[in-house]
Amino acid sequence: MTFTPVMEPPAPVEALSDILMRIVSELHDVAYLIERIEPQLLDLGGAEVLNSPDAMKVMQGIDLAVQKSRGLAEFIDTITGEIPLGWTVDVATALSLVKLAEMQKALGGATRHGHSQPLSKAAGDFDFF
Repeated sequence: MTFTPVMEPPAPVEALSDILMRIVSELHDVAYLIERIEPQLLDLGGAEVLNSPDAMKVMQGIDLAVQKSRGLAEFIDTITGEIPLGWTVDVATALSLVKLAEMQKALGGATRHGHSQPLSKAAGDFDFF
C-alpha cells in the first residue's frame, strides 16, 4: 500500500503594492458613497435640519467619515510607493473574510470600473436577492 499525499495548489501570491492600491480604490469608493448621503438628508429634512444640533452632529459625522476615508486612502497610497517591488502576500484568507461579493472581487484583483453603487437608480429602487 502506498500513500500519495494530496498536493494543495499553491496559494495565490500577489504584489503587496497592487493589493494596497486596490484598498485605496475601495476607500475612495467608500468616501464617495458616504458623501452622497449628505445631500439626501438635506432633501429629506429641508433647511430646518441645519437648525437641529443633533442633525448638525450627524452632518459633521458624515463629513468626518469622508475625510477619514480619503485620509486613509492617501496614507496607504503614499506608503505604497515605499514598498519594495518584490514584496508579495497571500490574500486568500483575508478575502474569505470579506462578505460583500463586489468588494471581494475588487480586492481580489477583478477589474471593476466606477463605483460599487449604481447612480442611475431612483430613490426607493432596490434589488431582491
